[in-house]
Amino acid sequence: MNPENALIPVVVQDVKNNNVLMVAFTNDEALELTKKTGYMHYWSRSRQKIWKKGETSGNVQKVIELLTDCDDDAILARVEQAGVACHQGTYSCFLDRPVAANDIISELWRVFEERKQGQSESSYTCRLFNNRNLLLKKIAEESSEVIIAAKDKKREEIVYEAADLMFHLMVLLFDEGVLMQDIYKELEGRRK
Repeated sequence: MNPENALIPVVVQDVKNNNVLMVAFTNDEALELTKKTGYMHYWSRSRQKIWKKGETSGNVQKVIELLTDCDDDAILARVEQAGVACHQGTYSCFLDRPVAANDIISELWRVFEERKQGQSESSYTCRLFNNRNLLLKKIAEESSEVIIAAKDKKREEIVYEAADLMFHLMVLLFDEGVLMQDIYKELEGRRK
């Protein structure tokens, strides 16, 4: 793939939600270490050496899939990210900008990941993760409230209650390791 051992750009993507986490460089030696260990290794241009992502911070990237582009000169690394990806302490090197409205699901997934790792006692989402009965009751409750709002034909209440239902359902999906892509695939299969 890389006869001159030149640097190869790597786009790193979170396998859970398809968010781009970072862009880095690798070379043949770092790529071999990645394949051998199952964890991402890169070439540091500033330090001029190979480094394992998360070696000191613990924010490792477990390799799920490595794909090359059509020219064989760039890599897409789909990973399971432990902790944050950015050296500045953020989930992604790209998410310090406002999240597009149509990307709210990815943003919620990121928040769920943070809550699951942080386990803050004051977090409602953490309470849901830690109390399955509460979560299931909330899904049933919110479902009933959507039905009542629909029966009364109150559009604003339907939207409000549907958002509550979707939030609680997404917490359950996240906790079970079900990705939104799994749901999309299932729906796509039903359309055919």
